[in-house]
Amino acid sequence: MAKNKTTEREADISEFINSFVDNEQKKTDSYELIKLMSKWSGCDPKMWGPTIIGFGSYHYKYASGHEGDAPLIAFSPRKAQFSLYVHSNTEKSKLLLENLGKCKISKACIYVKKLADIDISVLEKLSLETFAYLEEHNECSCRH
Repeated sequence: MAKNKTTEREADISEFINSFVDNEQKKTDSYELIKLMSKWSGCDPKMWGPTIIGFGSYHYKYASGHEGDAPLIAFSPRKAQFSLYVHSNTEKSKLLLENLGKCKISKACIYVKKLADIDISVLEKLSLETFAYLEEHNECSCRH
């Protein structure tokens, strides 16, 4: 069975942001996301893999037998745009996404160029919906 590449690791988040992010607005937005996601999750930020900042964790197991741990919510300040990992496949999430703002959506994440492009209150609701979904469907180690 393949080993998961995205695992929680010890690393200085400020050092990561200051060395990886080359745009002052993106740095400011990164620190704002840390503040918001810490508040919403009740968890401290941790590095997951080399470029993802995650909050809390849960254990998943697929029908195939593959299992591992992942952050409850997370983001990565990628070069072109932020990758926001706050999406759950629920009807409520689908409705919320319609009001999020300027973004692109894939199966696993939401892409935004800057926080000013989206409605932060909708992002909070999406995060809360994700927590509810994960707590119902997985073993959560945070937010108990």
